[in-house]
Amino acid sequence: MNSLTVDRIRDAISGEIRSHLDILEVFSEIESTNSYLLKQRCPAPGRYRVALAENQTAGRGRMDRSWYSPPSSGLCMSMAFTFRHMPENLPSLSLAIGTGIAQALERLGIRGIGLKWPNDIIARGGKLGGVLSEVVAANAGCVTVVVGIGLNVDLEDTDVNSRITSGVGGAADLASCSDELPSRAVISAALIEHLYDTMVRFEVDGFSTFVKAWQQYDWLIGQKVTIETADGRAAGVAQGVDTDGALLLVANGDRRRITSGSVTLSEQAGEKAGEQAGEHP
Repeated sequence: MNSLTVDRIRDAISGEIRSHLDILEVFSEIESTNSYLLKQRCPAPGRYRVALAENQTAGRGRMDRSWYSPPSSGLCMSMAFTFRHMPENLPSLSLAIGTGIAQALERLGIRGIGLKWPNDIIARGGKLGGVLSEVVAANAGCVTVVVGIGLNVDLEDTDVNSRITSGVGGAADLASCSDELPSRAVISAALIEHLYDTMVRFEVDGFSTFVKAWQQYDWLIGQKVTIETADGRAAGVAQGVDTDGALLLVANGDRRRITSGSVTLSEQAGEKAGEQAGEHP
């Protein structure tokens, strides 16, 4: 698979969005792109920096799960963006980012993208990728968010599916969802552009402006699910998301709002997600 280079990615980013970029780095190997950016100087408000890696040795997903991706088989990318002030309902940013990823991939001809609340990217019934958001306090009331994205690009001849239990039927990759797979540099640039646009829009309007887009890609709606929350286990039928990004769950005629938790389809609820592909970073 073609290698990632700074010049190829930067040249593919549109001029306006590129003008807000501080630093773009590509590593052959790193522990975690998210962990790396969390240790760097925060960008100025409205600006961003990006780190990508061919291989991560200590990739992380949500809830301290590990992230496994064979070297050069996918995209491991993180963006640090500084908001001028703390956005309202910051936890819903991961959902907004998900819609931006889906739209970026569709623009590149990737078919059948779905979003699994709260942070998974789905394709062909399998896990294609995911989002990990972490917050850093910045200066003068600003807040920097580091968003990591992991995507499986081409898993042919890898052992991913033998090493994971994703809770959604294994792993999926972009190669199986596209007639002509774009280069990873082109995919990276498209993701960067949509990530930046999502950050700017989220700072102004919060999640409300992304609700319709989420509904378009909602993979769980109408499905029987089981959710592990801090208060225990909840089961019911997923009925989309509320205007603040909370998952709506209906059981025995009652509707419940779920603001955090880990979701599996009910028939897979007995599976325990451990090492995962498709979530990052």
